[in-house]
Amino acid sequence: MKIKDIMLKELMILPLESGSKAETINEMTARLYEQGIIDDLELFREGILNRESQASTGIGEGIAMPHAKNTAVKRPAVVFAKSETGVDYDSLDGQPAYLFFMIAAPDNANDVHLQVLASLSRLLLNPDLIAALKQATTAEEVEALFEAAERAKDAEESADTVEVVANSERPFVVAVTACPTGIAHTYMAEDALKKKAAEMGVDIKVETNGSDGTKNRLTAADIERASAVIAAVGKKVEMNRFKGKRVLERPVADGINKAEELITKAVNQEAPIFHGDSNDTAVEEEYEKTSEFSSLYKDLMNGISHMLPFVVGGGILLAISFLFENWFGNESALFLSFNQTGAAAFQFLIPILAGYIAYSIADRPGLLPGMAGGFMAVQSNAGFLGGLIAGFLAGYVMNWVKRSFSTLPKALAGLKTILLFPVFGLLVTGLVMYYFVGPVFATINNAMLDFLAGLGTGNAVLLGAVLGGMMAIDMGGPFNKAAYAFSIGIFTDTGDGRWMAAVMAGGMIPPIAIALATFLFQNKFNEVERQSGLSNLIMGLSFITEGAIPFAAADPLRVIGSSIVGSAIAGGLTQYWNTSIPAPHGGIFVIGLADNALLFLVALAIGAAVSAVLLGILRKPVAEEDASLKV
Repeated sequence: MKIKDIMLKELMILPLESGSKAETINEMTARLYEQGIIDDLELFREGILNRESQASTGIGEGIAMPHAKNTAVKRPAVVFAKSETGVDYDSLDGQPAYLFFMIAAPDNANDVHLQVLASLSRLLLNPDLIAALKQATTAEEVEALFEAAERAKDAEESADTVEVVANSERPFVVAVTACPTGIAHTYMAEDALKKKAAEMGVDIKVETNGSDGTKNRLTAADIERASAVIAAVGKKVEMNRFKGKRVLERPVADGINKAEELITKAVNQEAPIFHGDSNDTAVEEEYEKTSEFSSLYKDLMNGISHMLPFVVGGGILLAISFLFENWFGNESALFLSFNQTGAAAFQFLIPILAGYIAYSIADRPGLLPGMAGGFMAVQSNAGFLGGLIAGFLAGYVMNWVKRSFSTLPKALAGLKTILLFPVFGLLVTGLVMYYFVGPVFATINNAMLDFLAGLGTGNAVLLGAVLGGMMAIDMGGPFNKAAYAFSIGIFTDTGDGRWMAAVMAGGMIPPIAIALATFLFQNKFNEVERQSGLSNLIMGLSFITEGAIPFAAADPLRVIGSSIVGSAIAGGLTQYWNTSIPAPHGGIFVIGLADNALLFLVALAIGAAVSAVLLGILRKPVAEEDASLKV
């Protein structure tokens, strides 16, 4: 397979009409959908936006490479687009992007197309090719340029038989590159580091952790010999092998754009020492890690994401069982079978939450004490809060246990994972849970539940408004997840669905309001945005807040601001009218299970209407918006 096999002429957009980052993504994904490359426009777009949220794929020098790998892609393809005026794409160098390569990869890991995509990424480091592409005006010219560049690259690689060998006269460094999807930046960083090292007279070996697996893997001898390690990564890679070495960890984009700086620092050993699991405190510098908040949030989300299937599946079956109870009585087979099945899933909620928080912190050894600690939280009535604490406690305890046994002789190393880690991790976690966490958080949990049960109407409305508004602040981010986790905690502890009603209304409104606004204020939205109105309506009714993200990314102040107002109003109204939904997900499809279902729908309609009208008033007509972009 060659590049011309995936960068088809019918996919090229010359010229690109869009004037903003969001519009560019919409226009290019629409072309993929029109040509049958993807069969789910919103799923693929969500993958593109998720990648952009981790780091902009605007790599600088006028190039952007948005990419995603998911199940929406039927076959590999690349959309090439060229803007005559440039697009503000949040590029790493702060300059407009003119050349766009949207890479669509199917959701399978070991395929020849990934090699082709890697080759494309490497070709885009050639400044002569970039200059020629900026002058191209037809799809045929673009195709010819890539064919010539690919032939030249193949010839260069065939002629290149030089291997890195031990040479005391030349410095030697090693590097590992990895981007979140393992498609483009992984290989671009590899090539940039190799080229710059050759210019600087430095030997380098680069390991890539891409979608096609680990290539050019670093050996223990490579690592031992190297003066330092460059880790240009955007996802988790195997790091403990670098223990005791100086490690310079940077975003993968720095491997592309700051290769000379990274190599210079590595050669001069201007990097902190990586400790790994060692408890050696004699070294003078601490390894540079991610922020404490980012780490805590990642660990928490790992627990919640593994818990959610139990919440959704068990919760909806329980809710349906209540309908059967009303219709057929609590002795009916339908009620008993649905109720017991849903209840069985609910028994695992807090242990799964705690277990996978600990797993995120301490890897597999943390799973046992985490799940056991979560179960103890349930048994002691410490509830959802106790389960959270159990997960973090077990993870950090297990890391401490691993450090404590890190100096054991190699002859006893096999005992660590099979005996010492599970016994001591479980023992310490269990003792702390039994004597401290369980009693303390049982008291806190009971006090909180008593407080919620005694809320007056005014306070309940205020809390409902806060929860509803939080769902719209970041549409799937930390605020949204915090509100959802709070409502799930109350729901799992008591079965009280009042706060689920507030959260569900708040999460449904942003995409519904956008859909309504695209219909009521058609002159305020371009063609692609109007076409996505129906899909936003469907996602909103299904309680998928993320459908609003493309609009929020393109126009954050107006979209998010108006969404928060409508979501807060709806959340407050659900409490004012005493609505309740005994299901943790489902949107419009579980409304029949709600208490005061009609009033819930009225609250939803009012909130969506307020947000839609507010968004329509705040947005400028498309013609005026385009004019302002050209100024």
